[in-house]
Amino acid sequence: MNKQECNKNTILNLYFDNAATSWPKPEAVYKAPEIQMRQACGNPGRSGHTRTLEADRLIYLAREAVGQLFNVNNPARIVFTLNATDALNIAIKGILESGDHVLHTAIDHNSVLRPLGKLRRSGMVSVDLVPCDNEGYPDLGFLESAFRKNSRLLIINHASNVTGTIVPLEEMINLAHEHGVKVLVDAAQTAGSITIDAEKLGIDMIAFTGHKGLLGPSGTGGLYVREGIDLDSLREGGTGSQSELDIHPESMPERLEAGTLNSPGLAGLLEGIKFITETGIDRIRKEEIESRSYLYSSLSDINGIKLYGPEESKKCSCLLSFTIDNADSGEVGYILENNYGILCRTGLHCAPLAHQAIGTFPAGTVRLSPGFFTGKDDIDYLAKALQEITSLT
Repeated sequence: MNKQECNKNTILNLYFDNAATSWPKPEAVYKAPEIQMRQACGNPGRSGHTRTLEADRLIYLAREAVGQLFNVNNPARIVFTLNATDALNIAIKGILESGDHVLHTAIDHNSVLRPLGKLRRSGMVSVDLVPCDNEGYPDLGFLESAFRKNSRLLIINHASNVTGTIVPLEEMINLAHEHGVKVLVDAAQTAGSITIDAEKLGIDMIAFTGHKGLLGPSGTGGLYVREGIDLDSLREGGTGSQSELDIHPESMPERLEAGTLNSPGLAGLLEGIKFITETGIDRIRKEEIESRSYLYSSLSDINGIKLYGPEESKKCSCLLSFTIDNADSGEVGYILENNYGILCRTGLHCAPLAHQAIGTFPAGTVRLSPGFFTGKDDIDYLAKALQEITSLT
């Protein structure tokens, strides 16, 4: 299915909320879960009949597809999770021990802030926040001076879900490794639309979700764990292997997977990744840069609108946050949907420290996130709507 064919099926409200979850999906993503449930609904690893074997094959193909996307040689190092939040919790709580020191940035999502906050309040770990400027770029000078002898982990949000700012990933990874510190990359906003080469960059762990840039269904995600890194399991249970023992298997990926996997969801995720591979991630990135650039230029000339994040779209993921003078962001979002049929997100976007950094706390912003299937005519309509709204404020 090409871009034009997909847009023929999108007659509903104009969708500018792909940073929350991507829509529309390639047609095969919708069909694959139903086919899997109707024709191959076995429990992977739990039996020896044909449906179970087919489910096993599906899971392996999905692992392999994710591995190829991140340039990971061993698919067994890809662990499937509920979403990026689940993956981040597994990584954070699996690697940290009492007395460890953690570094993270001000653009992190609550899926990082809250697990770290719990561990810090319990006295288990100490935490340092790397400040960011008003465009969302981390202070690398602060980072370089903040490592300690007991520093264990640096968490890097690859791109802010508020400003879209893409951080200098390679430079930050190198700084951490120079101090013997492991790196966890939160790729919730970049997986599927920006190339991430785990091998080349030496990334220790990558947390990703399936329902955003990977174009898959909700309830899918995963964690890449580099060879040589052993995480304590967050949960234990059935794996279909070593069932005679009351000890959870040590081998990957079973070590970090307990219970039945979401094979229908992973069938959809596999199709999403196939679409990305066939389309070409470079083409997707190019078109999203063009879309964000067109959106930025269309809104920058509207009186009363303030834009946040870098102007140069090559430095951003495909999103743009803004506020309107003397207008509540939540009300703006309400008007966009109810008067114009435009869907977006407003508020703090589960990233309060990012809003503090750019000066929009506690009111938040309106966030627009076009996707691969967003057309220029959609952006033109949006800009006209905002022109009308600002003329009334």
